[in-house]
Amino acid sequence: MHKGLIVQKFGGSSVANVERIQNVAKRVTSYRKNRFDLVVVVSALGDTTDELIELAAQINTEPSEREMDMLLSTGEQISVALLAMAIHKLGYEAISFTGAQVGIITDTSHTRARIVKINGDRIKEELKKGKIVIVAGFQGMTLNQDITTLGRGGSDLTAVALAKELKANACEIYTDVEGIYTTDPRIEPKAKKIKEVTYDEMLEMASLGAQVMQARSIEVAKKFDVPIHVRSSFLDKPGTMIIKEVKRMEDVLVSGITLNKNEAKITICDVPDKPGIAAKIFNELSSSGVSVDMIVQNVSHIRSTDISFTINKAELPKTIKIVKKAAKNIEAGEVLKDEDIARVSIVGVGMKSHSGVAAKMFETLAHNKINIEMISTSDISISCIIQKKFAETAVRSLHEKFGLGK
Repeated sequence: MHKGLIVQKFGGSSVANVERIQNVAKRVTSYRKNRFDLVVVVSALGDTTDELIELAAQINTEPSEREMDMLLSTGEQISVALLAMAIHKLGYEAISFTGAQVGIITDTSHTRARIVKINGDRIKEELKKGKIVIVAGFQGMTLNQDITTLGRGGSDLTAVALAKELKANACEIYTDVEGIYTTDPRIEPKAKKIKEVTYDEMLEMASLGAQVMQARSIEVAKKFDVPIHVRSSFLDKPGTMIIKEVKRMEDVLVSGITLNKNEAKITICDVPDKPGIAAKIFNELSSSGVSVDMIVQNVSHIRSTDISFTINKAELPKTIKIVKKAAKNIEAGEVLKDEDIARVSIVGVGMKSHSGVAAKMFETLAHNKINIEMISTSDISISCIIQKKFAETAVRSLHEKFGLGK
C-alpha cells in the first residue's frame, strides 16, 4: 500500500559535491522506505551553471541563445545521473531523465522558455515499476526537438509543473536555508523564519529579488493551487508552507523585505514631450525581449522630458544598444546608465487595508539619510530604488522599523 506521490526539488547547493549528493540520496530513500512514490527534480551541481556561462563568455561575448541552452542543459544531466547512481548504491531502484525525455514541451523562447504541456506517461510507467524517478530541472524541448531552458531558477518551475501534472500530494522545495525568512538572514541576522506565506506575498517577494524561489513557479502553483513546502536539505525541520490564504493577526502589515542588486537604471534625457514617443521606445525594447521594470517620467514644463527605467543588469549591454538607436530616431538627448543601484521592497498582504505604510518606509530611509531615486507600488508591496552602497542599511533599518525581528 503506497501513501501517495511526492515531488521533491533539490537546488544546486543541495547537490554541490559528492557528500551532499549522498545526503540527498539518503533523504529521498527515507521517503521511499515510508512507501511514498517519488519524483525528484534536481538542479545543476553547485555553481555549474555560472561556470558554464563564464566559459561561453570567454569564447563569444554574444553567444547564440539556442547554443546557450544546449550548453546549460548539460549541468542538470550530470546531477540527475549522479543522484541515480547514489540511490542505486543504497539498494533502491531509480532512473534519471532529461526534461525532453519526460515530455516537457516548451515554446521556442530560448533561455526563458515557457512550458506548454507535459506528457507524464513515461514518469507514470517508471513509478508503476516501483522506481524513484529523477528529472533534470530547468529544461524542456520544443516541438522541433530543440533543447530549451526555463530561465534562472527554472528547476522550481519544473517541480511545480510536474506536481500539478502528476497530481502529487505534495511539492517540497529543498534549499540551503530553512524556509522563507522575513528578509535575507545573511544581511539581517535577526530575520525570522515565516511559517506560512500566501502565494501572492511569495510571488511579490520572488519577483522583487528574494532568491528562494522563482516567480514563475509561484504563478503556476497559485493558478493550480499546488501547496509548496520550502525546507532545508540539511536539517529535518519543517520549513515554510506557501498556500492560498494565511490566518494572521490584524496588526501584521509587512511580512517580508527584499533586496535586489541585479538591476540597472537607464535614463534618456531630453525626450520630445509629445504623444506616442514613449510607446516607440518601449515597443523597441519589448520586441527585443527586454523586460522593463519601474518607469519614471519627469513632468516637463518645457517641450522635453527625461524618462528613466530599470532593467535586469544582465540585459544592460543589449538594452543600451537598442535605446541609443531609439533615442537618435526620436531626436532625444543623451542616454545615461547607472549600475550602482539597488531595489529595496516591503511586502505584505496587510498593507492593502492600512494607510501610512509608505510614509513609514520613506521616513525610515530619510532618517538613515538614504535618498530615494524611484518608487513603485502594488497592492501588497512598495519598492524604492536607492544607491547600492546603502542597500544593507536600508534592509536592516526597515526590518527593525516594521518589527519583523520580534
